[in-house]
Amino acid sequence: MSVKARYKFRFYPTDQQQQSLAQLFGCVRVVWNDALAICKQSEKLPSNNDLQKLVITQAKKTNERSWLSDVSNIPLQQSVADLGVAYKNFFDSLKGKQKGKKVGSPKFKKKTQRQSARFRIGGFSIKGDELYLTKIGDVKPIWSRQLPSAPSSVTVIKDCANRYFLSFVVEIEPIQSDAKNQSIGIDLGVKTFAVISNGEKATSPDYSNKDRKIRKLQRKLARQEKGSKRREVTRVKIAKRHNQIADTRKDFLHKLSTKVVSENQTIILEDLNVSGMAKNRKLARVISLQGWREFRVLCEAKSEKLNREFRVISRWEPTSQTCSCCGYRWGKVDLSVRSVLCLNCGTEQQRDENASRNIEMVGMGHRHDLKRTGSDCHTTKSS
Repeated sequence: MSVKARYKFRFYPTDQQQQSLAQLFGCVRVVWNDALAICKQSEKLPSNNDLQKLVITQAKKTNERSWLSDVSNIPLQQSVADLGVAYKNFFDSLKGKQKGKKVGSPKFKKKTQRQSARFRIGGFSIKGDELYLTKIGDVKPIWSRQLPSAPSSVTVIKDCANRYFLSFVVEIEPIQSDAKNQSIGIDLGVKTFAVISNGEKATSPDYSNKDRKIRKLQRKLARQEKGSKRREVTRVKIAKRHNQIADTRKDFLHKLSTKVVSENQTIILEDLNVSGMAKNRKLARVISLQGWREFRVLCEAKSEKLNREFRVISRWEPTSQTCSCCGYRWGKVDLSVRSVLCLNCGTEQQRDENASRNIEMVGMGHRHDLKRTGSDCHTTKSS
C-alpha cells in the first residue's frame, strides 16, 4: 500500500514573479478571511460550494474584489477547501474523534505570517528542470533529489524570512529492507536529546547563542514603533534567526530518525506530556527548542515508509523509577540524581540508560514483576 510524502525544494523567483506571487498570496489570504468571516456570522456552517460562490464567483463581479480575476482560480478554490478541512479538524477535536493535542478554531490570516498557495493538477506542470505555475510562469526549483512519482499537488510557500519553497505531495511505495536489530527503546531528555537502549547517545545541537540573539532582537522590536520600516527589518532578522534554529534542528532530527528507523525493526518511545513539562518556567524554553514531538512524527512516518513497527508506551509507566535488571521499584528520584545504586541486585543504574532499557522492555511486552516496593530494601544515591 502506497503512502503519501512531501518533497520540499527551495526556489528563487524573479522580481516579476515575486510581484505575481505577492498578488496571489494576497488573494488567497483575502478569500480565506472573507470565507471565515461568513462562517463566524452564520448559525450553520455553509458548504464549500456555497462559500466559493460568495467569496470567489460573486466577489469577482464587485468593484472591491474585482482583482481576484487577475490570479489563478485553483488556489482560491483550494483556500476555501482548506478552511473546510480546518473546521472539520476543529469539530473532530471537540468530539474527541481526533487524537493528540486539541485543535483550535480557524483564525484570520495576516500579511506578516507565512504565506502559501496550493495548486492542484491542472494548475501546474513539470517541464524538464522547470515548473510551470498558472499565471505565474516557469520557476526553477533547486532539485536536491528526484521526485519518486508524479506529484498530485504543489504548494508555493513564502516563510516569515521571505524565503520561497515548493512543496510537492507524491505517493511512494514502502521500502522492503532488513533491520540489524529487533527492537530499540529511546528515552528523550534535555541535556542528552536521546539515550538509546543499546547504549548509544545523541546530543542535540547547541541553540543557546542563536536563542540569546533572538531574545535581544525581540526586546529591540518591542521598543520600535508599529508599522515602521525599522520594525519590519527587525522582524525579518528575528524570523531569519528562528529559521536558522529550525533548520539546524530539522537536519539533526532527520539524520537521527533515519538512523534509528533504518537499523531497527521496532522503535519504542515514551508518550511525553510536553505541554505539561513546558509549564516549568526554568525548563520551558529549553524544552521548546528540543523538538521531541517532531522527532516522534518523523520516526512514525519513516517507520511506515520502511515497513517498521512504531510503538509508544504510556507516560505513566515508571521507567525511571524501576531497576531494569531486577524490576525493583525505588520510586521517584530528583532530576539532579543521575545514577542510582539498587541494593536489591547491587547494580548501579545510570538514570537515562536505565529508562531506555525499561521503555524497550515495556514496549515489547517483557515486564518485570513490579509488585515489590520499598518495604524490604532501599535504594541509595551513588557518588
